Amino acid sequence: MAFAPGHNDFFARRCVWVNGPVIVGAGPSGLAVAACLKEQGVPFVILERADCIASLWQRRTYNRLKLHLPKQFCQLPKLPFPEDFPEYPCKKQFIDYLESYAQHFEINPQFNECVQSAKYDETCGLWRVKTCSTKGTVARGAGSEVEYICRWLVVATGENAECMVPDIEGLNEFGGKMLHACDYKSGEGFKGKRVLVVGCGNSGMEVSLDLCNHNAFPSMVVRRSVHVLPREIFGKSTFETAVFLMKLLPLWLVDKLLLILAWLVLGNTERYGLKRPSTGPMQQKNTEGKTPVLDIGALEKIKSGAIKVVPGIKRFSHDRVELVDGENLYVDSVILATGYRSNVPSWLQESDFFTKNGFPKQPFPNGWKGKAGVYAVGFTRRGLSGASVDAMRIANDIGQVWKEETKPTKRFTACHRRCISQF
Repeated sequence: MAFAPGHNDFFARRCVWVNGPVIVGAGPSGLAVAACLKEQGVPFVILERADCIASLWQRRTYNRLKLHLPKQFCQLPKLPFPEDFPEYPCKKQFIDYLESYAQHFEINPQFNECVQSAKYDETCGLWRVKTCSTKGTVARGAGSEVEYICRWLVVATGENAECMVPDIEGLNEFGGKMLHACDYKSGEGFKGKRVLVVGCGNSGMEVSLDLCNHNAFPSMVVRRSVHVLPREIFGKSTFETAVFLMKLLPLWLVDKLLLILAWLVLGNTERYGLKRPSTGPMQQKNTEGKTPVLDIGALEKIKSGAIKVVPGIKRFSHDRVELVDGENLYVDSVILATGYRSNVPSWLQESDFFTKNGFPKQPFPNGWKGKAGVYAVGFTRRGLSGASVDAMRIANDIGQVWKEETKPTKRFTACHRRCISQF
């Protein structure tokens, strides 16, 4: 077996040949790809840095969370939600669904495997995925390294791998309790407290609502314009209505109809400090990936004054925050509902397929496949339905090659298969 000079470290760590793709990430996107590959008869390995599947849902979401869209738009390929689940499953129900999904397809990720780097080796035409164990075992101590060698790499770490903390003057000087929304579970511990919620997306709105329901006094920072739509319009899912209309009408007309319907149901949101963008909600979703807020009760709290809407932050100090309009708020706690980002640039050594922000350069529906056997799933900005579409495409693409090369009458003549079979 011959390797080019500079590959001496290949033998310095434990190497594992994967007779199929390596999937990085065991969230819904990774599970969807794995299930589709199972259907194709293609073996694979899933690497997951946490100790469970769907760690974002299990460890970094608040208790009151429910799916914002009807369940038929959130189910993964090959296995629908149970019929007795409500239209908008809660957090526990969705986690139970994912657990049963993994069990049904016999998906067993390699947990506590944090990918340090993934690089395509042009010399042998293979991907080299280096991991570090995040938990000690009898066979392996914490920090031990493994290198997985594979022909295909599926990036399934998604859009929300790492929380984003804004760079605001004096943020580190604040003396009260501060946490990101990923660490917020319930408003139970904030009773009677003055809480500043930074961010007005779906998370910011729901956290503010949850705080109100636990008798806290939230103020919500709204720096930019935002689309607020009712979750349902006249008993029908707003998203489902939009999907139906987009099959019949141009996007601009769908947006105009949605805004008219939203005004009929919610009234003029700009009166309460929630100015709408000039771009329509569905167009903004398609072009910027920014999801409109689907209101489940926060707007009524804003109208009543229970949730105070405030403008952007100028600076923090020990016990208060100065807003851009000069007002000073004295707050006990701060919750940063400032979103998440992709972590792909920190470990994937590849520049043609992904941008510096960790998203495929090609927009949906063309961002699922790159060169040299690299794929992406869960980066469509179209939620679980977009991830499911890409998962099926990826599995079909790999499956076609796999079936052709593993025909009983076909001899394995590829150089990389001959050389790697020694391991």
